[in-house]
Amino acid sequence: MKSVTIDNYLDNHYIHRSNWLRAAVLGANDGIISISSLAIGVAAASSTREPIVLATVAGLVAGALSMAAGEYVSVSSQTDTEKADIEREKQELLEMPEAELNILTQLFERRGLKKETAKQVAIELTKKDALGTHIREELGINELSQANPIQAAVASGAAFTVGGVLPLLVILFTPLTGLEYWLYGFTTVFLIILGATSAKTGGSSVKKAVLRITIWGTIAMGLSALIGYIFGVSL
Repeated sequence: MKSVTIDNYLDNHYIHRSNWLRAAVLGANDGIISISSLAIGVAAASSTREPIVLATVAGLVAGALSMAAGEYVSVSSQTDTEKADIEREKQELLEMPEAELNILTQLFERRGLKKETAKQVAIELTKKDALGTHIREELGINELSQANPIQAAVASGAAFTVGGVLPLLVILFTPLTGLEYWLYGFTTVFLIILGATSAKTGGSSVKKAVLRITIWGTIAMGLSALIGYIFGVSL
């Protein structure tokens, strides 16, 4: 029987993929839906292909940069908050170590340990790594929850680009007549594939993921087409 170490065992859990998977799925989903919706809205009001391609390419570039920048800024803000809390925890450990030990003991008691056991665990963990223990137990920050701004920005921007290129290919290689219907059909297929892939990667329900992503995508595209028909002029 193959031996299993704790590191190998933990690495096999899906939660380790949550940070990059969230950014990638969000980016790809946004790329597919927003670019398709934009193209459908323009196609509903256009009699030529050029304005549709121009609007799609412009939306793709702007959207990818916006997604990457937005993800970087938001995750950086989260990281700054975490760092501020960690610095505060360092100061508190220096100024009132006994109070911090009591807080740690109470946290373990709330989790079900007896007072004596909780006290002993708190003492032993504090001796090994006081700051690391308080960061993990008191602040709830660990390796899984710590965000990486650059990783999130790259994953989100790249995923948006990949997702946005798909409807662009549909625009370039399908007939202009009824283009909005071609876009709707292919985009639905793209969303189904994305939903199934993300569910498989994250270990969740494929059916639920596909339904969720397809329903909201359909609503977005339908509203965009409606706006195009109502407010559009011949381009």
